[in-house]
Amino acid sequence: MSAPDPQSRPCPCGRTDRRDKPIAFSLCCGRYLDDFDRTPAPDAESLMRSRYSAFVLERGEYLLATWHASKRPASIEFEPGVKWLGLDVRARSVLDADHAEVEFVARQRGPSGTATRLHERSRFVREDGRWYYVDGDLR
Repeated sequence: MSAPDPQSRPCPCGRTDRRDKPIAFSLCCGRYLDDFDRTPAPDAESLMRSRYSAFVLERGEYLLATWHASKRPASIEFEPGVKWLGLDVRARSVLDADHAEVEFVARQRGPSGTATRLHERSRFVREDGRWYYVDGDLR
């Protein structure tokens, strides 16, 4: 028996449909990660969710491409053995047509087995019709 197609698995970001059923990766964040040039995330929350999925899947090229140039690091490294456990979007604020904030908690377990939470209020900006992560404040 073959393994399920990764594209049909539930999206790592945890988004669900109106019936509270998990949305497939290909219909959720996968379309942004796999077709960055032609399919930008439509809003700040979708970009934040897709960036979480990129961390889970270790897709550094997507993370760098969606980081605003004013704050983008030269490279990104992933800690070996980290397992992402889930994402909880706490709040979303549209400040104006080109600025938004998303507050979230992301949970992970490190290689030693210790669980940690990343609680951040992230800032996003839209330029030329594409949303970018700028930075965030840890809570």
